[in-house]
Amino acid sequence: MTSIENPVAVTGATGALGGRVARLLADRGVRQRLLVRDPDRAPELPGAEVAQVAYGDQEATRAALDGVKTLFMVSAKESATRREEHRAFIAAAAAAGVEHIVYTSFMAAAPDAVFTHGRDHDEAEHLIKGSGMSWMLLRDNFYMDIVPHFVGEDDVLRGPAGDGRCSLVSRADVARVAATVLENPRAHAGRTYDLTGPEALTMTEMAEALTRAWGRPVRFHNETIEEAYESRRAWPAEQWEYDAWVSTYTAIASGDLSGISDDVQAVTGQAPMTFAQYLEGGLPRRPSVDAPG
Repeated sequence: MTSIENPVAVTGATGALGGRVARLLADRGVRQRLLVRDPDRAPELPGAEVAQVAYGDQEATRAALDGVKTLFMVSAKESATRREEHRAFIAAAAAAGVEHIVYTSFMAAAPDAVFTHGRDHDEAEHLIKGSGMSWMLLRDNFYMDIVPHFVGEDDVLRGPAGDGRCSLVSRADVARVAATVLENPRAHAGRTYDLTGPEALTMTEMAEALTRAWGRPVRFHNETIEEAYESRRAWPAEQWEYDAWVSTYTAIASGDLSGISDDVQAVTGQAPMTFAQYLEGGLPRRPSVDAPG
């Protein structure tokens, strides 16, 4: 178990994944230090203290990590400076004396990953492995939580995914793995876990699951790559963002995300949920935010 004298540092505690991890650790009686950009948004949890820090601020990071031996690093928000922020934060963590770092990576992370953000994760993995800290990598597949938000106002899920399959994983299952690893990092040192659900679905099958859950027809339209870029021009963005949105689907089409792992169950002792089980868990009839995919 984690030493009482040394809190576990959790980044992203105001977000969907980091917040889940922080609550699980609090429920298990683990002392924490929540590293957040906006302290006013930090959750109030027993045994948790709050430190304000941004990934690119090395001085603030070293101060915030003083006395911390175990760190949960949620990958930085997608941006044009994401890699620089990762470099600064990882270097500061090592300089602060962190011994164990758990990083949320991507299942198909590689220098030439089809999903463009997977390339950022590949660089972060190599930086962490060369940092001198003991490391554990959580290679998450796409979150099933975000799929409903890709459905348009016309109830169409569209993108150039073809008949490719993706073993979607829930944020809740990733959080359970992270909390388990953070409680006993030595038992997982040097391990890379592929975190997936128990099935690999096509986009057509995802649309069918949404149809059953919402009680109205949802269909998948397989766009060409050109159509995908054009349809996403409705949202003003930079080119790297358009590339990431479109490559979400081309990564599925490539087959890189179709593998099914038993790592969630192996680490937590509990099977990961299916997409249908996630949808049965109280998802609103229509998501409140329609985001480009």
